[in-house]
Amino acid sequence: MRGRPGLYTSYEAEAALLPTRTRKVALGLLILVLVLMPFSLPVIDQIPFVRFLGDAPWLRVVNRALIFCIAALGLNLLAGLAGQVSLGHAFFMGVGAYTAVLMGGVSTPHLWGWGLPMWLWLPASGVVAAGVGILVAPAAVRVRGLYLAITTIGLVFIGLHLSRVFEEIAGPGALGRKWPKLQLRLWKEEEPFLDFSGNGHWFWFDVNRTQKTYYFLLALLVLFALAAANLARSRTGRSWAAIRDRDVAAEIMGVAEFRAKTTAFAISSFYAGVAGALLASMVGQMNPEAWNLLLSVEFVAILLIGGMGRVSGAIMGTFFVVLSPRFVEQFIGWTADQAEGDGLFSGFWDLLVVVGSGDFGLISVTQQALGFPLPASALDEIIYGVLIIVFLLFEPLGLFGIWVKVRNYWKGWPFSY
Repeated sequence: MRGRPGLYTSYEAEAALLPTRTRKVALGLLILVLVLMPFSLPVIDQIPFVRFLGDAPWLRVVNRALIFCIAALGLNLLAGLAGQVSLGHAFFMGVGAYTAVLMGGVSTPHLWGWGLPMWLWLPASGVVAAGVGILVAPAAVRVRGLYLAITTIGLVFIGLHLSRVFEEIAGPGALGRKWPKLQLRLWKEEEPFLDFSGNGHWFWFDVNRTQKTYYFLLALLVLFALAAANLARSRTGRSWAAIRDRDVAAEIMGVAEFRAKTTAFAISSFYAGVAGALLASMVGQMNPEAWNLLLSVEFVAILLIGGMGRVSGAIMGTFFVVLSPRFVEQFIGWTADQAEGDGLFSGFWDLLVVVGSGDFGLISVTQQALGFPLPASALDEIIYGVLIIVFLLFEPLGLFGIWVKVRNYWKGWPFSY
């Protein structure tokens, strides 16, 4: 009977990250596709969904999604695993970003910057954010549920106020300041031995800056995802799950509630700080208004759509939320071209998309103000809202729950039991 699928002979085998041979093979194939995706290889070009993600505009969106995955994994540990709903995730991302620019940025008469290398400012951005999370935790752990969410909203507005007060760190007003580049050097003035911000040659391939950044962020995401998955299986993760399900019962059984919640805030803030530093460095220049409440709400939407408490759910939700605006933009552009053409269904697309001033339709390509017809830029928010309602009502586990149902169906196919 040994080797039979679903039969475990030890607790270690059952708790393994990849308990079956099928999952190991699937993960290996996925890693191979992700590594080869940025290059126009004949094998990759045959895969429908992956082949266009390697294009430069799409790859930049994928890089943003990889950074958001790291931040979403941090919030998933706090809200999904520990049950502490937070709307202040953008604040901790901002703390990490400004730690990075203070330690790695260039010093001028009006701006502070120490010019330190990336191997110092990137870990420090997470450590400082974790330290702030520990300072905030004693006040946050005294409340729960809706009151905790409202409490953490205040952090976002405090962060926006501090960024206006300390312009030497955040930069002047809406202009912001330039962040340090993604370059690995031993010390301040030395030439970088690994530069992710410029074109170069790796092995047998010519790679541009977007492809270099992609591989760097992909490696970091794998590292953070493995850490999150192992945390969920550890004693700390089990204490978080116990507090999430029944906090009073968990404390009666000996779980130190205060310490567990503080640890959850610290680790979640570490993830957010690193993600904020990476995001600001990849963009190059950001103003303080970028770390606002809408960014925190976006991460809550990611977890609700992807699936709370699951590493794979956070990753799936992130890619869905980050890539869907690009898909909507491409679809609206395609429908506008069809409406202007003389095809068989051009009249149908005219009813959907407004291209000119005299057209009638539901969605306007040129209009930006809310009203009728609806501007195309507002479709993303509508899609998020509808999906959150649908998933909360019909599939609380989100995309992860749908994947589990599909997987279980094919595992038992053609039998219905």
